[in-house]
Amino acid sequence: MTKSMKRWTLDKIAVGAPLNLTETAVPTPARGEVLVRVKAVSLNYRDKLVRETGMGLPIQFPFVPASDMAGVVEAIGDDVTRFSTGDRVISTFHPGWIDGKPLGDARKPPYKTFGGFYAGVLAEYISVPQDWLASAPTSLDDAEASTLPCAGLTAWFALVERGKIKPGDRVLVQGTGGVALFGLQIAAAQGAEVFVTSSGPEKLARAKALGAHHGIDRNTSDWVEEVYRLTNDQGIDHIIEIAGGPNFAQSLKAVAPHGRISVIGVLEGFDISGPAAPLLLKSPTVQGIGVGHRRALEDLVHAVDSIGLKPVIDHRYALDEVPAAFDHLDRGPFGKIVIEL
Repeated sequence: MTKSMKRWTLDKIAVGAPLNLTETAVPTPARGEVLVRVKAVSLNYRDKLVRETGMGLPIQFPFVPASDMAGVVEAIGDDVTRFSTGDRVISTFHPGWIDGKPLGDARKPPYKTFGGFYAGVLAEYISVPQDWLASAPTSLDDAEASTLPCAGLTAWFALVERGKIKPGDRVLVQGTGGVALFGLQIAAAQGAEVFVTSSGPEKLARAKALGAHHGIDRNTSDWVEEVYRLTNDQGIDHIIEIAGGPNFAQSLKAVAPHGRISVIGVLEGFDISGPAAPLLLKSPTVQGIGVGHRRALEDLVHAVDSIGLKPVIDHRYALDEVPAAFDHLDRGPFGKIVIEL
């Protein structure tokens, strides 16, 4: 008799679109594929955007959301050489992007990801090509490991892979969500001086406990002026720009000459805007970060095991609590939201 599994699906794209817990057959791994028993799934702000807007992606229904998971190899298809039964694995955000430049071109930039172009991972089992997976870190449990493929790698790709940060650099992260806290921890581990902007003293105190050197309450002060004061007008060498939209103008003011701004988030809008003068006079590098490739994820996994980095999880939910997990995502967690299976 065919074994069945549970999975969460969407039947339409809309704000508040119902999430349905359904049953289907456990897939059989084809040639080159790996069957993974999913142990944990972490949510990203992007999962909220896909559920509410579709983000222009060719969504096929019923649609399984979420891109990030950790699990155990249950079975392998013919010609699989990268993994064996019992191996712990994590997903890659961009399946098939192994290293170097991503697939795609100027007219159609690459965005073939899990939980979007491809079906997501919010299921008890998935069967995927072996190249779409990476080995999980040995030092993290499944819930912690599931936070690396998108949020962890985004921060790593911005700061280390592309940013080449070094000891003594000033790094500013905006907010206390998943990418921001990974950026904080990675920058601190690299010997950088870390600045965090957030709302309220409690979040800032928690950020300092994770290694931030300076906390700026954006509700009670002009955060750019605070940056000037704290850096003696020198500015920030590397800004993790989470908000997007008009907030980009503030990042241009705060960045140091020849500094770097990594545009990651769109909380305040998809169209970034800002004055030309600081862009021309400071000549910063402005880089968009669309997560990263598998080789960088493998580098991050090695670094996590080497330095003992522990992802920050706000709350762990059970499989039958997925709607509550998405509601928590709407409210804005401190760190990551994880569903354990």
